[in-house]
Amino acid sequence: MYDVAERAGTSIATVSRVLRRPDEVRAETRALVHAAIQELGYVPSGAARGLAARQTGVLGLCFPDVDGIDDPAALPSPVTVGQTVEVVVDTGQLPAVHPGNLYMGEVMRGAELEAWRTGLAVMIAVARGAGSAALVSDLAGRVDGLAVLSATVPDDVLSHIARRIPVVVMAGPRIEGDVHDHISVDNAAGMRALTAHLIADHGLRDLAFVGGPADAPDDAERFLGYCAALAEAGLPVPTGPVVRGDFTRDTARGVARRMIADGELPAALVCSNDQTALGFLDELTAAGIDVPGRVALTGFDGIDAGLTAVPTLTTVRQPMVELGRAAVERLRRRMADPALPPATINLPVRVLLRHSCGCGTAGPAAASA
Repeated sequence: MYDVAERAGTSIATVSRVLRRPDEVRAETRALVHAAIQELGYVPSGAARGLAARQTGVLGLCFPDVDGIDDPAALPSPVTVGQTVEVVVDTGQLPAVHPGNLYMGEVMRGAELEAWRTGLAVMIAVARGAGSAALVSDLAGRVDGLAVLSATVPDDVLSHIARRIPVVVMAGPRIEGDVHDHISVDNAAGMRALTAHLIADHGLRDLAFVGGPADAPDDAERFLGYCAALAEAGLPVPTGPVVRGDFTRDTARGVARRMIADGELPAALVCSNDQTALGFLDELTAAGIDVPGRVALTGFDGIDAGLTAVPTLTTVRQPMVELGRAAVERLRRRMADPALPPATINLPVRVLLRHSCGCGTAGPAAASA
């Protein structure tokens, strides 16, 4: 910066204002400073600026490992430079799709948009492998605030980090003793409304809930909403899901194949997320089982793949982009006023009735209910 000021014939303070508050500097002076910057190849030091301002201008996002790779040795070899084009026969086998590929990408996009809108940047890390706690702590040392997906970081690590920077937990309920801000969606109300629609509007009484991981907070809330709708309709309330998967489409296909082989299909399958529902749809279609004629099928999340499925997937759409935006907004408020009391913000969901439950079609056969 000293060199830029000397080349432009201005003061250090003027160079700083051109870089940070350009509207306060005359156009002629700005032109001189920018010309000097170009000639010298100067790039402002974010680290130095952060030391001076005690802020980095960067927010951290931390997500769990969803692809199961926790050992670098398990990664495939990188593509060799100069490798020739490979031509292979595509058998049409459906690829494995992990929840992070879709849900987390939308949350990240929302967080980045809100950060960009307010002049901030984001740094993303995945809590992967045995050193995940150290990785998250290192990330926390480089940012002004941290938004983390629920159940990604051990509670003691998160509490330690929160002593230095603001922390917001996304997509998880508040537990006793929790002092963090929470941004979530109304999982229970959404699943309750969707299940009530299947019972009241389609006359279905033989329903089964296909759950996700037993330790997933979102899954637990959605199951509670499902049970509430059954109880209100006077139907038996199960103690747990009829079967569990891991929120991935690939695992759901295997679960679906076993249920089809065992002849255990109900009149309606209420799946805890869209990818589980799409995995079931893959196998039901392959087996020639009519959806929704024989089995009504629903999901939860509202990912784009549900809209392009055949039939289109009835689901509960949660505002994934808005979840990321709200997390960044809450971090900014907490950074401005650390004394704010912990807040829990529940974003509204929207039930989208499509063909897979029978809306817009002949509907699921009432006789099979």
